[in-house]
Order: sequence, then C-alpha cells, then structure tokens
Amino acid sequence: MEFMEGSEPVSPTGQYLNSSVLCVSIITVLESEVPINDVHIISFLKDVFLTINPRFSSVMVTDGKGDKQWKRVEVKVEDHFNVPIFPVGLSPTSYDEYLDNYLSKIAMDPFPQSKPLWELHVFKYPTSNATSNIIFKLHHSLGDGYSLMGALLSCLRRADNPSVPLTLPSRRNSEPESDNRSAWTRVPPIFPLIFNSLSDFGWSMLKSTLVEDDQTPIRSGDEGVEYRPITISTMTFSLDRIKHMKEKLGLTTNDVITGIIFLGTRLCMQEISHGSSKANSTALVLLNTRMIRAYKSVKEMVEPDSESPWGNRFAFLHVSIPKFKDPKSSDPLEFVWEAHKIIKRKRSSLGVYLTSRLLEIVKELRGPEAVARYIHGTLRNSSMTVSNVIGPVQKVAFVNHPLKGLYYMTVGVPQNLTLTIVNYMGELRVTAGIEKGFLDPEKFKSCMKNAFEMMLKAVDELPPRKTSI
Repeated sequence: MEFMEGSEPVSPTGQYLNSSVLCVSIITVLESEVPINDVHIISFLKDVFLTINPRFSSVMVTDGKGDKQWKRVEVKVEDHFNVPIFPVGLSPTSYDEYLDNYLSKIAMDPFPQSKPLWELHVFKYPTSNATSNIIFKLHHSLGDGYSLMGALLSCLRRADNPSVPLTLPSRRNSEPESDNRSAWTRVPPIFPLIFNSLSDFGWSMLKSTLVEDDQTPIRSGDEGVEYRPITISTMTFSLDRIKHMKEKLGLTTNDVITGIIFLGTRLCMQEISHGSSKANSTALVLLNTRMIRAYKSVKEMVEPDSESPWGNRFAFLHVSIPKFKDPKSSDPLEFVWEAHKIIKRKRSSLGVYLTSRLLEIVKELRGPEAVARYIHGTLRNSSMTVSNVIGPVQKVAFVNHPLKGLYYMTVGVPQNLTLTIVNYMGELRVTAGIEKGFLDPEKFKSCMKNAFEMMLKAVDELPPRKTSI
C-alpha cells in the first residue's frame, strides 16, 4: 500500500463492526434492464465513486496509541471489480441459483484489511428479475443504511431524463400533530418516561447478556451462524395496498409492514412446529437516531456540523414478536396493533440513550472489542433483525443502466434470519437472508405473502374510520 497524507479517526461504531468478534457488511443488488457495460462501470468507480467519501479510498489501520484511523491510500479500482464467469445459454431460473450461490459466497468472503473495504461485482447473466445485476458489497464500518443509500442516490439519475436531478425521498409522519395541541400535552408524563426508560434499558441489558430467545424454526441458538452460507430471497408487495391499510388503521407505514412481517414469521414458525407459536422470540428493529426524516446530499452529510451526518447512527429496539392467542381464530390485526404499541413506547423512552451511554462506558473501561462482544450477544440472543431504508420514488438509472429493481442484505450477523426492506417505484421489496439448510426460503415467502393477504382482508372488513369535524 502507498499511504497518502491525511487520516480520520474511526468512529466507535465503525470499530465495533470491524473487530475480531464482528465483521458486518451490506450487499446491495441493482437489477439492470440492459446488459452491463464494464468500461462505463470502471470509469464511474474512478471518477465518481471514489470522490463521494474519503473512506472509499481509505484502509483501517491502528496507530501507535492503539487507536484505529482511516488512512488514505492509492486505489486501483480493478482490484475491487469482479466479473464471475458461468456457463452460457442457461435458463433464467438456472441463473437465479447461480446468483444466489454467488451472493452467498461473497457474503462469507472476508474483506482484505489491506484494501479499502468495498467491492463491486457484475453478474452478466439473465435472471428471472433482471437482464444483469450490479452488486455492491460495502463494509458496515463505512456507514449505515442511511449513509450508503444516500451515496447510492447521489450516483443515480432519472431514467426518463438524466439531466433532471433525482428527487431525494423522505419519510413523512402519517398523522401530523395538530397545531391546536398545547405544548404541555406533547411532553410525555415524567413517571411513565422514567419507568419505561429504566425498563427498556434493563431488558436490553438482559437480552444482550443473559436472556436468550427460545430455539425455534427461525433460531437455532448455534455458535458461529455468521460464518455459514445463506440464501438471499426477495418478495414484492404493493406499496399502495400497504398505504391503504395504513390509512384505514390510522397508523404508520412502518407499523403495517412490521405487523405483516411478525404475522408471517409466526405463521411460518407454527407451520413447521406448532409449539413454536408460543415461543419467546425477539426482533431487533433498527432505529435511525438522526433527527431528520429525509435524505440530504452527500456534500451535506460530510459537513462537520451536519444535522444528518455520515456514519453509523442507529440503535436496536428489542421488540417481542407477538404470539398467537388462539391460532385458529387469531385476529391478524393484533400483530399490527402490538407492533405499533411496543415501538411507539420504546421510541418515546430513553432506553436507547442509556444503552448508548453504557457502551461508551464499556469502551472507555474495557476497549472497543468488549463492546463488539456485547453487540454480538445482542444479535445472537435475539431471533432476527429488521431494517428499513427509503429507496427512490422515480425510475432511476445507474451509469446509464435503467434499474428494474433493487434490494439489499446485511451479512455477517450471528442470526439465522435477517430481513431488510426498501421501496422503489411504488413497490416494497422485502429481502430475507436465511441460513442455507435451516429454514426453507420458499415456505417463509409463502407465509409472508399469506400474512399480507390476511392483513389486507382484515383491514377491508373494518368499518370506515370516523373523522373529526
């Protein structure tokens, strides 16, 4: 390596995610409608990608004091560019299997620490969903979903008119607070706040150290799950139908999505093992801790005092997956209401802040490796992780390649099941990362689609909501 001048301290979270205990990456798949042009992609990497953020041209090194730094290096993009070769002339379903195995392979391959922590792969064979696929693998220490999606959005152009800037998507509250409410009513009562905060903080500590979820069809409890092959499968839902459910229930889009995921997961568990419908299972729902609800440009993100800073700004919410009270007559809407109630309460407590302070203390006393072990325990003791990012609203093109769809997956986590969600052009793409041979992906997808239909039917049977005059 040839080092260049300048270095930047690695954030604490960046150190935790690239340690001897954890090595977490994000794989993003862009489904192209046209064949990939290698020359254009390599030019993009040199002229655009490397200029987005210095971390894409940096390696993580340890200085003389034992602190980790991002150190700039000369980058040869060809060392990060991969084009796998497979037999030609096969059917799209055959290439689906080749793509799945290839994604599993790169998910397990560790990053060389002597090079910047990113790769780009081009899968040039037609699958059921695309003519070809562009695959980014980026280490999670480079940034979280918000940062990396923001970087991707800066590289995309409108497919209908590349000269027109892409509209940066945002998430809006489903029901804004009325201006007539007094300031006092907006402040949560102090005693419930204290109780909920201490309760959430204590439960989070127990779940990260002593209390494990039950062994179920979605959680084996084995050590070393993060080193095993995975299957990455996707399913698509209509965003308009989800918004219809949201408006009929008076909740948020995330409430509805989470409720569908919880119901589908329980249906799958019960179908495989009837007793698991009563098992104690916890989902870690990722929370973006930035105080904004819309993407900013990359230039704004990297400013010193940015309100939406680049990096890893997220926290885990421990959310118990609701159980079937009566499997034969259980109301599917219970899963939406329960998810809404738990997440709303946890969002309004200080449990996340107290946990963050605890990790800072552990880092100061015992170092970042001890915190990484704590986070590893948090992941391992739960049953699954659910993360959600906002995708492009308009049809977009990546380096003149119109995209039919996109999805992503977090890999390297000690869980048998990981779920991610992204929207694109009015569709919601839910992606499941499942340990191969542990849980049947087709069965899981079938149960998830069944949950969606059950939820939609239950919502349509509700009487119209009463609106205040």
